[in-house]
Amino acid sequence: MSDTYADLPSHRLARAGLTLPEPAAPSFDYRPAVRDGHVIYVAGQLPKEDGEVRITGRCGDDVDVALAQRAARVCTLQGIACAAEAAGGIDNVLRVLRVTGFVASTPDFHEQPAVLDAASHLLGEVFGDAGRHARSAVGVQSLPRRAPVEIEFIFTTRRI
Repeated sequence: MSDTYADLPSHRLARAGLTLPEPAAPSFDYRPAVRDGHVIYVAGQLPKEDGEVRITGRCGDDVDVALAQRAARVCTLQGIACAAEAAGGIDNVLRVLRVTGFVASTPDFHEQPAVLDAASHLLGEVFGDAGRHARSAVGVQSLPRRAPVEIEFIFTTRRI
């Protein structure tokens, strides 16, 4: 990632008209993000808005690809917010290493990669080429709180 002013993630985020939410507080016994040296592991993020999962259901049943993609973008903003907090600010996040997405799906739904593309595109929008990452898109029967999508992330950061 270039360190020019315009290429900073905070400026890319602003140009996209996006703001990071407050990192979601965990409902159970875990940390939303753990930093080990220059690596940040972000726990699975649900599509929470104002602390609530507002998009619910399963793909192939009552959630279409477009709605699931919207949920994936919400999860991704939450994940970036958690990483930014652990890194001491979004501009200290250097790159996205890995994204693992879980999509609540019916047995005949096979578009999990299309759902996760929304997360990948957003990460590219915010981090540029440093947002390109390895990824898995996994179909599952159900997710917590009836969420259609849950995404976990691995980022690298500057040593501060």
